[in-house]
Amino acid sequence: MTVRDFSIAFLVCLTWAAHTIVSKLVVSGMEIPPLFYAAVRFGIVALVAAPWLVPFPRPPWRVLLVGFLMGGGGFALFFLGIKTATPSSSAVVSQLGLPFTALLSFTMLRETIDWRRGIGIALTFLGGVLVMWKPGEAFALSGGLALIGAAAFVGSLAAVLMKQISGVKPIQFQAWVGLASVLPLVVMTTGLETGQVDLAMRAGWPFVGAVLFSALVVSLFAHTLYYGLIQKYPANIIAPLIVMNPLLTVALGIAITGDRFDLRTGLGSLIALCGILIITVNRSQLSSLAFRLRRRFR
Repeated sequence: MTVRDFSIAFLVCLTWAAHTIVSKLVVSGMEIPPLFYAAVRFGIVALVAAPWLVPFPRPPWRVLLVGFLMGGGGFALFFLGIKTATPSSSAVVSQLGLPFTALLSFTMLRETIDWRRGIGIALTFLGGVLVMWKPGEAFALSGGLALIGAAAFVGSLAAVLMKQISGVKPIQFQAWVGLASVLPLVVMTTGLETGQVDLAMRAGWPFVGAVLFSALVVSLFAHTLYYGLIQKYPANIIAPLIVMNPLLTVALGIAITGDRFDLRTGLGSLIALCGILIITVNRSQLSSLAFRLRRRFR
């Protein structure tokens, strides 16, 4: 990978980490209803990206389904979860998307899972469950983090289904994500939430800035760059770099929202990240890395 593309990957991860913090501030600090926040976000995406809807991909129903799962469906669950969960723990639990994707690829696409990846999957789940666990309550998980885990599963399902779609450019896919997401989210926020407009008006320009950041910078800029990297490089090169996302989120969460990063969360995070690296980095890459380190420190 070139230095330029590595810098792009870092920028994408930093943007995603900042978005987790911004989302927490919006739904908790400003008390904006989560479904309303998601609806406004994807309404802006649909409006701005509308010129890229054509030519229609084939079949359009599959793109609409994947677009809703990856957009409105996944982010609705995420925004609902981040209302009560900390950004740091949310970032770790979101990494369950990687083993979810591996398991769904195995069941739906008949891809193989060797023993090494199986161990990585088990470690990632163990770490994620440890982070979600509520101390002092037997067999109880954090409700907010459970929603974050559900969002990770929905995103993984969308990623697997997306493998069956070809010929759709990243910016065009974002246009369809906005189109597929906005109407269901409007229906959900209208039926399930109250006082959305009054709360948004009370929040004022900070809410406007946050939702524009979420729609334009995160959806149209960062996600488009990420899809471009996926198309350019093998997944086992991109996936380890995305580990920067939870690490940056934890750092920002501690610095900005005052997240408490205790021993249980730290241990769960370490176990989960080890599992992710086992899944994504193959043996030849590990051997190459060890060789370079030996040469450097001799």
